[in-house]
Amino acid sequence: MKYCSQCGNIVVSRIPDDDNRPRFVCESCETIHYQNPKIIAGCIPAWEDKILLCRRAIEPRYGLWTLPAGFMENDETVQQAAERETLEEANARVELQELYSLFNLPHVSQVYMIFRSQLLDLDFKPGIESLETRLFSKDEIPWDQIAFKTIENTLKLYFVDQERNHFQFHLGDIIRKDGEMILIKHHPA
Repeated sequence: MKYCSQCGNIVVSRIPDDDNRPRFVCESCETIHYQNPKIIAGCIPAWEDKILLCRRAIEPRYGLWTLPAGFMENDETVQQAAERETLEEANARVELQELYSLFNLPHVSQVYMIFRSQLLDLDFKPGIESLETRLFSKDEIPWDQIAFKTIENTLKLYFVDQERNHFQFHLGDIIRKDGEMILIKHHPA
């Protein structure tokens, strides 16, 4: 951030009084600009033993496969965001089930919240952000072409749970360590 959205003057990064971390502060109008993590909401659209994936038509990770998910908008719930993103990316209608995974990505200030869901029908097709949509069984997943670590980890956990016929909530942090992205899994409270 370079300029104050209140008065247009230049901002500086400093720790405001009664705070504990650097913020962008306008020294002209004294507005403190708080920046908070972004929430990404999505779902695992299932049909029998398969799940629906979308091949990305946008950057980042153009051409790679992902679950339908995206940034939550103002004035919507995380459930509404997951349903909207699924409709936008795959033209698919789903019935949401429980929250399945929550992954923190502190290095990019994001939180991924992915729900289990059931496709209501097989009437899906690529949306404006997708090149292709397709149902995959576990053995058909293009593992070397998955766009994001959060999605890869969610899919792996999902198929383990599917084999056990017992789905549970998964909580974890995906961090960058020695140039690699790794999952630190937490047990839910």
